[in-house]
Amino acid sequence: MKAVVCPEYGSLENLEWREVDEPEPGKGEVLVDVRAAGVNFPDLLLVRGQYQARPDTPFVPGGEAAGVVAAVGPGVERVRVGDRVIAMGLVGAWAERWVVPAAATLPIPDGVSFDVAAGVAIVYGTSYYALKQRAALREGEKLLVLGAAGGVGLATVELGKALGAKVIAAASSPEKLDAAEAAGADLRVDYSTESLKDRVKELTAGRGVDVIYDPVGGDLTEAALRAIAWNGRHLVIGFATGEIPKLPANLALLKGCSIVGVFWGTWTRKDPAGSTENFRQIAHWLADGTLRPRVTPYPAADFTDALAEIDERRVIGKVVLRFADSA
Repeated sequence: MKAVVCPEYGSLENLEWREVDEPEPGKGEVLVDVRAAGVNFPDLLLVRGQYQARPDTPFVPGGEAAGVVAAVGPGVERVRVGDRVIAMGLVGAWAERWVVPAAATLPIPDGVSFDVAAGVAIVYGTSYYALKQRAALREGEKLLVLGAAGGVGLATVELGKALGAKVIAAASSPEKLDAAEAAGADLRVDYSTESLKDRVKELTAGRGVDVIYDPVGGDLTEAALRAIAWNGRHLVIGFATGEIPKLPANLALLKGCSIVGVFWGTWTRKDPAGSTENFRQIAHWLADGTLRPRVTPYPAADFTDALAEIDERRVIGKVVLRFADSA
C-alpha cells in the first residue's frame, strides 16, 4: 500500500510517497481503509522533531482519518467491518490503510462525507474541550479567536456561536476575516493592519473579552491578554508563529484573569467518557448543520502542496489528504 513516510526527523522535504507493508489489526484493534486524512499543524512539528512526542523513525505521520473498517482484531465488538468511522491516533493516518484501537474510532454521522469527517476530530475536539471544559464559556460572553481562519480557528468561531457567545475574529487578512465572518463571527480585527489590543478594547467599549482562544503565540499573545476582561480566561492552544511567548506575570494579577492550558490529547485519555460526550454533541451539530466545516482536499500524492498551505499559513479552514473516493 502507499503512504507518506517520514524516514528521519528534519525538513518536510524529507517526506516520501512510497510503498509500505500493510498493517494487520491485533487484539482490540481495527483496520481502516482510509478515504481521507486530516493535516494539522502539530503533524508538521512532529516531522521536524519539534513536538512533545518523538516516535521511532521511519514512521507514517498523521493523527486523524476517516474511512471504512476493513477488518477487526480479536475482542472487538463495538465496531464492525463496513462501518464508516473517524479514527484517531498519534501517527499512521497518512496511508491507504491504518490500524488503530477500536476505542479510538467514532461513527461518522449520516450525510457527512469522508473529506469533512477527516477534518473534524482534532480541530473540533480541541476547540470544544477548550471552550466547554477549560473556559466554561457562558452564553453572552465575548470570545476572541486568534488565527480565526485556520482549522481550529474556524471551528472555534462556529462552536462559540453554538454556545451563545459573541465572537470576535482576529486574523491577518481581509480574505481570512471574510471566512471567519461567513462561519458566524460577529466582529473582526485585522491584526496585520491595526493594533489587536486597541481594536478589541474599542469593540468591547473598554471592557475587554471574557475568553481568548490562542493557537498563535508570539507577540499576539501579550497583546490579546492586555485586552482581556476581569475574570477572563486566556486559553493557550499552541504556537503557530513558532514563538512561545514570555508573559509578564503581573498582567494576570492586574486583570484578575486565568491563563489556561489546553492539551486535548492527554485529556481524552484521562477522561474518555467526557471526550465521548463531547463528540456526541459535535456529531449532533454536524448532522443538523450547526457546524459546517470548511475543508480543502488534496490528492494524497500531492501532500507537499497540502503541507505548504499550512506551513506558509495560507490555509483557510482544514486541509485533508484524499486517498480514495471521499463522497
